[in-house]
Amino acid sequence: MSQVRNRKLMGDINVVPYIDVMLVLLIIFMVTAPLLTQGITVELPQAAADPLDPDLTRENEPLVLSIDRGGSLYLNIGDDEESPIDEATVVARTAAVLRRNPETAVLVKADQAVAYGRVVSGMVLLQQAGAERVGFITDPPESLGVTP
Repeated sequence: MSQVRNRKLMGDINVVPYIDVMLVLLIIFMVTAPLLTQGITVELPQAAADPLDPDLTRENEPLVLSIDRGGSLYLNIGDDEESPIDEATVVARTAAVLRRNPETAVLVKADQAVAYGRVVSGMVLLQQAGAERVGFITDPPESLGVTP
């Protein structure tokens, strides 16, 4: 005679493994997020300026020309974003990006110790590549204690 056991089916989901996976993903994102924001160290000038429209930057990443204290040029596109590039490469890469998407925002991020002439020459390179409007990246004035 076989015994029939009355077992109830369990309708609950064991969520402990999912919580473990989520914690591991959280740790991975916390470690990698600061690495994504690294770039060329530039001491930005401080100015009260309106921020970019978040909808524009969400659609496509802006093209940023960085100019460090020594006057070297860097673009946030290409194989090695942390290596300085020459002026011809700036024009070629910028033109390629603007041909693909003419609505790409073009920004200049220059150290405040850079000579004004070097910043202007960087802007001229961007205009030669087809950028009609060029914006500047600055630090907000709150760090100075001044309110706009």
